[in-house]
Amino acid sequence: MADDYLDSRLTERRNPRSSTIDTASALEIVDLIGAEDATVPGAVGRAREEIARAVDLVETSFRAGGRLLYVGAGTSGRLGVLDAAECPPTFGTPPEMVVGIIAGGLPALIRSIEGAEDDVNAGIGEMDARRVGPNDVVIGIAASGTTPFVRAALGRAQALGARTALVSCSQPPALLCDTCDVCITVLVGPEIVTGSTRMKAGTATKLVLNTITTGAMIRVGKIYGNLMVDLRAWNDKLVDRSQRIVMETTGLDREAARGVIEAAEGRVKTAIVMARRGVSKPEAERLLDEHQGRLRAIVGDPPPVRSA
Repeated sequence: MADDYLDSRLTERRNPRSSTIDTASALEIVDLIGAEDATVPGAVGRAREEIARAVDLVETSFRAGGRLLYVGAGTSGRLGVLDAAECPPTFGTPPEMVVGIIAGGLPALIRSIEGAEDDVNAGIGEMDARRVGPNDVVIGIAASGTTPFVRAALGRAQALGARTALVSCSQPPALLCDTCDVCITVLVGPEIVTGSTRMKAGTATKLVLNTITTGAMIRVGKIYGNLMVDLRAWNDKLVDRSQRIVMETTGLDREAARGVIEAAEGRVKTAIVMARRGVSKPEAERLLDEHQGRLRAIVGDPPPVRSA
């Protein structure tokens, strides 16, 4: 019997543990999926050194005024767009600092765009349209490691002088690994539903992207201790969080914290420097520029963590 139907990509193989899942009860399905999902953090952990190298690449890019650009198709592309969209409210970054590019464009965020992942010209065109250059890092996201749109974008990014990385959940082609600066391969194994990479592969990808952006933002001074001091207070929850951060780090009551945040034009980090050093907004901004945005160098260590 011919085995032509077998696929060498790990993400396309059948999972023997779920081969009878179509006969399972609801609770059995939940348990099966849960057991598979529990293996994901360990797989991500085994790629820790490669993830750390990606963090270093992105930090270097940010310090040079460059950008992080994610490129993906389908679930992979949506996860890149999601991570990029969460950076401005979390870290106070401009939208152009972390960019998510998905094959098929914005419509592909809510519905499948047939053939988009195979369009190599579109992948190349996105790099040209975004004016990718030597200060940028382009991270391709491809669960299978073979998506043509992603491979073409990475090749063009390299030609334009950018640093590149690939996040995949199946061993990518050797040439791609050899040409990328970092290859993050998270081998989560076959999916519960064969080929449905929105499951374990999607979970692993989300963990990796979270770590890369959070790690790079920490390294460039966006976090004080573990406090989100560069957040943008765009809703009531974040307004409350910004006031609580200033209260905790300065000893001010809520009314005084609100006042210094207003004087800092909503910038929590600036408000902390103003309150702790007793300086004006321009002087606080000068100090932050002088110390690359790192609060410890200006106001000392953050307060210890207290139990609620």
